[in-house]
Amino acid sequence: MGRVSDGNRRWVLSGGIGSGKTSVRTLLENRGIATVDADAIGHQVLESSAPAFEEVAKRWPQVVVDGEIDRDALAGIVFEDAGELATLESMTHPYIFDTILTRVQEIRGPVVVEIPLLRHGLGDDWGRIIVDSDEPTRMRRLIERGMAEEDARARMKSQPSRAEWLAVADIVLPNHGGLDLLSRTVDKTLDAL
Repeated sequence: MGRVSDGNRRWVLSGGIGSGKTSVRTLLENRGIATVDADAIGHQVLESSAPAFEEVAKRWPQVVVDGEIDRDALAGIVFEDAGELATLESMTHPYIFDTILTRVQEIRGPVVVEIPLLRHGLGDDWGRIIVDSDEPTRMRRLIERGMAEEDARARMKSQPSRAEWLAVADIVLPNHGGLDLLSRTVDKTLDAL
């Protein structure tokens, strides 16, 4: 798994909000693995000069503040309504996935793309690394980050269940403890990448 036709290994790094995906991506990057952050690209495609801005601004004019998309206001809309989230994804995902695939073509060797989606748009030849944490641990982390409990619950509810994440995994990285334990877990995984 995780191989594309040019022999390079390609991995999608996923898991529920608060599971520790970004920590894993950072640890892998610090160990010399090429990584891509789909959320960062998602922010870029919403900038006023970017391709998805006009569509999003037209659909939700109330989230445009001083000529920019207020991502918190947009999140407040789409994470409360699955239909609205699907609409946003249909507007942004083509640009996000095209950007990722363009960047990945330039990378030789293993690459890990952090994408918080069960169904990604990169193709079938990508392996899946799932960062696994139980719901209470994820909730605690989100609150510690400053997210209101109600917002955290809404975002968790809008995502796949823990069982759904685990069902697609080629590699599972348990993350129920601190960063030191996660770092050791990542080290044990490097040979598989």
